[in-house]
Amino acid sequence: MAASRLFWRLEKVSAGKRFATHFTTPLDASRNTITVTAPQPPPKVLYNAKAIRSQRNLSIPKIHPRDMTVSSEDQFVGAIDQGTSSTRFLIFNLKTQQIVASKQIEITQNFPKEGWVEECPDEILESCLRCIDATASIFAELGLEPEQLKCIGITNQRETTIVWDPRTGKALHNAIVWCDSRASETVEKLIASAPGGKDALREKCGLPIAQYFSALKIRWLMDNYPDIADKLKNGDALVGTVDSWLVWKMTGQHVTDVTNASRTMLFNINTLSWDQELCDFFGIPLNCLPVSARLLRNTAHLPSRNTYGTGCFLLQNTGEKPVQSECGLLTTVAYQLGKDAPAHFALEGSIAAAGSVIRWLRDNLGLIKTSSDAEALASQVPDSGSFVFVPAFNGLFAPRWRPDARGTMTGITQFTTKQHIVYGALESCCFQTRDLFDAIAQESGSMPLSMLRVDGGMTSNKLLLQRQADLLQVPVERPQMSETTALGAALAAAVGSGFLNKDDISNLSPVERFDPVLGEKDAARRMHLWHCAVEKSLNSV
Repeated sequence: MAASRLFWRLEKVSAGKRFATHFTTPLDASRNTITVTAPQPPPKVLYNAKAIRSQRNLSIPKIHPRDMTVSSEDQFVGAIDQGTSSTRFLIFNLKTQQIVASKQIEITQNFPKEGWVEECPDEILESCLRCIDATASIFAELGLEPEQLKCIGITNQRETTIVWDPRTGKALHNAIVWCDSRASETVEKLIASAPGGKDALREKCGLPIAQYFSALKIRWLMDNYPDIADKLKNGDALVGTVDSWLVWKMTGQHVTDVTNASRTMLFNINTLSWDQELCDFFGIPLNCLPVSARLLRNTAHLPSRNTYGTGCFLLQNTGEKPVQSECGLLTTVAYQLGKDAPAHFALEGSIAAAGSVIRWLRDNLGLIKTSSDAEALASQVPDSGSFVFVPAFNGLFAPRWRPDARGTMTGITQFTTKQHIVYGALESCCFQTRDLFDAIAQESGSMPLSMLRVDGGMTSNKLLLQRQADLLQVPVERPQMSETTALGAALAAAVGSGFLNKDDISNLSPVERFDPVLGEKDAARRMHLWHCAVEKSLNSV
């Protein structure tokens, strides 16, 4: 998830400890920096009362004074972590990298048709504001002043797409989430018309033609809603990923960063700019896209990392030159440390269903009451036996790119229990990661991984991480402070705003290591069962 660099000012209001939040620095596109100007209030928030009422408060704990030492001399940095399943706002001590205050709220997901996944743009915005407000109150209770919070970064669900009317501030459609599969027919038509098939555009954008990326969602909206198509063509509507929506609602500036832009299929990763030929291929007007600034993302200095969130995303830093994948991975912009610095690139493997599988067990099957119950239930059995679960809810992403796959369970016997099913759901994340791990090892220009660093909400599950180490046959390392995505966004903002030198970025958190205990032959046998199950999931639609 990319980090956009923003600055905030928290002002006390007469009511006492409550803080009002305002963006104070619109982007100066001519310099690709953010300059301080007079504060302006955010545009009026649009409420979806039904969605807001359904939001869940989740379990990132408040940090109390007894847990740390803070002073009026300390500087702090913040991060909005707007993910697919939830929104967080966190404030870190810039020196110690310790979380001093945080709030998390779950996001409502809507499934209007099979394969469709939507979220309410107003709810996304409101969840951010509510998290900021709650966290600012905790910050004040610690005796800290608004001036000590120096800057805020954003990390967000990337390919999720929102179209809105800039005159009214209203979204013209629900956000189409990155894992949505409604554009499958559009994909087929475009692949059939493109010399080179699904990889026809890889040289420019680093991506295959797939429903995952923003351009396909925009094209679908234009094909199915003539009024949206007309507004985009006439300059009466704007489009962007979640970072763009949030920044526009809070500052009136239509901006994004190169890492988000590189996930649209409209961005040339060689020139680091929107590409007219790519826009023409999809029939999308270039002038509806946000200004792309050369900012920062939190993958800097990491040779490889796997983030376990709603989906799962394995990245390997490949340096200053993009490596075009031959094994089903994506070529993406990892980070750029300022407008005059070279961009760094990564090979990425994207898995559509990881944490969403656990949410499905909770919300659809009722096998668990909370996501944290999954580990306790799965721990009651030594493994999943012959049971294998392929969670291809909306097809399979990297490395296969098979939109025709659907969720499949194999190896069910009378011995199979709900414990085996939950274990198999967790193991499915590990199987898919092993497929990505193997794909990276086969890529020209990349190096096989001798260990795996992990982060994300699912990494609190020790059974998952031990099984991951077993199936990879290499150690897995988890930082004790697991919110490294948000920390990276906050540190990137600190570099961009001059409070931290880029060479001083480091992760101070000690790591917990999980070494393989499963034998190589047993791991190979499990992978064979997985690959057989995957074959059964194909050609389902």
